[in-house]
Amino acid sequence: MSDQLTHLDNEGHAHMVDVSDKASTKRTATARAVLLMQPSTLIKVIEGGLPKGDVLATARIAGIQGAKKTPELIPLCHPLMLTKVTVDINVISDCELEVLCTCSLTGKTGVEMEALTGASIAALTLYDMCKAVDKGIVIQTIALLEKKGGKSGDWSKLDV
Repeated sequence: MSDQLTHLDNEGHAHMVDVSDKASTKRTATARAVLLMQPSTLIKVIEGGLPKGDVLATARIAGIQGAKKTPELIPLCHPLMLTKVTVDINVISDCELEVLCTCSLTGKTGVEMEALTGASIAALTLYDMCKAVDKGIVIQTIALLEKKGGKSGDWSKLDV
């Protein structure tokens, strides 16, 4: 693993990394966000009892859209031709929802930022749609879980 910050040139100025000489390979990344909310709010989310409509479907679509818009939001990210984005939302306790965003492509650079952005935007959408009934929702974890492919190879949070 390199100790160099790749988005800085020799003078320390920010720049977009040149990936033109890198090989195109299959790349995937999965990121996770966890939301903590009141149990009564989670029940309303699951049962569809919130005034803004189908919270889970809206959050999934927002997460996919967020992943696709990553280079518009993160200045030095490359525009990528994502071939697949999935957003899964799971109940992990009586007061927690887990958002998993997985992005895939065949290309010259990884999709970690797209997965992280997708998970984040889905979590923020869940917050937005639920805040009328629970202002204390906390997005408590946003993390890369794993990445596959590319020159640096596979990485998993479980391996760290």
